[in-house]
Order: sequence, then structure tokens, then C-alpha cells
Amino acid sequence: MGKNWYVVHTYSGSEEKVRQAIEDKADKKNIRDKIAQVLVPTERIIELKGGGKKESDKKFYPGYILIEMELDDESWHLVRKTPRVTGFVGGSNPVALSQEEVDVILQQMEKGHAPQVKTQYQKNETVRITDGPFSNFLGYIEDVDMDHGRLKVMVSIFGRQTPVELNFFQVERA
Repeated sequence: MGKNWYVVHTYSGSEEKVRQAIEDKADKKNIRDKIAQVLVPTERIIELKGGGKKESDKKFYPGYILIEMELDDESWHLVRKTPRVTGFVGGSNPVALSQEEVDVILQQMEKGHAPQVKTQYQKNETVRITDGPFSNFLGYIEDVDMDHGRLKVMVSIFGRQTPVELNFFQVERA
């Protein structure tokens, strides 16, 4: 019997611990040949908080992990009896993912080289410019460009509203 990919439901927030526990148990019981890979599908994101940026991993499917394994009684029990595992998707008869589904998930993980920017800024929000020639000016956000990490802020200069293009890092909430 060949190896297939299966989805396992875990306690949310425990995906990494479950992954490590399954790999450790497979090594101890000498059935590592039956369990090829255990993945927690994640992507890199950049969060902007307090004027600084912080990179972190975001799970695609919180509470789920993917396992490439040869399904038999021994491997099923090893996974099922791991702490913080609530079961396979499909119950007592786990359903294998199609190769197309697995390819999509693996491509999503590989595309992580261009981190997503997660920002707290929204259109019409008032901000204070912290950097550049308009430092300490107040304005409101006209447009948010997530792809380039930029904002169009409307600033009052000599009594006229003037658009200013700024980086996410050049402003803070007013």
C-alpha cells in the first residue's frame, strides 16, 4: 500500500507540538518509513505594530496538520493516540487528499517567499506622519496599497488637502 496525505484535527494552537510528538513516536516505534512527512501549513506575514514591523508565521488551517503516511492499524493508532489529536478528517475511515489538493497547499507554502503585510490601517482613519518632510502632520488615509506597503494620506498644506504617498512605517495612529 502506498503513502497518501491525510488531514488530522488537533487542538488549536498545538499543531507544532503534535507534529513533533508524531515524529518522535514514529522514530521510537521504528515506523518512520510509514510516516513520511508531517506538515503544519503556514505562510510568512509581516505585522505592523507600534511603528515597527514583526515577521511571524500564520497557519493556513488552524487546528489541522497534514500527514503523508501509509495508513494501517499501527500508523493509525500512533497518530490517533497522540496527545492533543482529536482525530482524522473522515473519522474512523480517514479520507486521503487528492494529489491536486496537496499540490495547491504545497504551492501556497512555497509562495511564502513574498511575505504578506498585515496592517491595522484603514481608509478614512486619522494618522500622524512620523518620518519625512511632513513629519508631525496629521492627515487621513485616502487609500491603502497592500501590495506595495504604501498609503495615500490627505494632508492639509496651506489650507488645501494634498495627497502624500507614504510607507506604512512612516505613520502612526493619531
